[in-house]
Amino acid sequence: MLKLLPISILQCMLLSGGQVLMKYGLMKAGDFSMSWGYFGRLLFNWQFFSCGLCYGAGSVLWMYIVKNFPLSMAYPMISLSYVFGMFAAIIFFHEQIPMTRWIGVFLVMSGCVLIAK
Repeated sequence: MLKLLPISILQCMLLSGGQVLMKYGLMKAGDFSMSWGYFGRLLFNWQFFSCGLCYGAGSVLWMYIVKNFPLSMAYPMISLSYVFGMFAAIIFFHEQIPMTRWIGVFLVMSGCVLIAK
């Protein structure tokens, strides 16, 4: 079932990419408010729009995964998106990551490898 791993990686990259684009879009929209103006700024923001495209593509890929692989293997693979999200936080938002999170990433990645075998 190692075929699941590369497909899951792509799906998780789409989810993480969507999160990065959403954060950029929200940052450009200004302070959060429950107003038409705020949501209007989001609708015409290319980063926010692109996050929806990433989520849509990731959802289609997820449908393929769920259809063709056992759910008990497929569902835990979503945890790889946490790994990609953390690397995205470092690369795009220059966040500092403590050692405990690095240990967590190692454990998540190890678990995914064990599940895919």
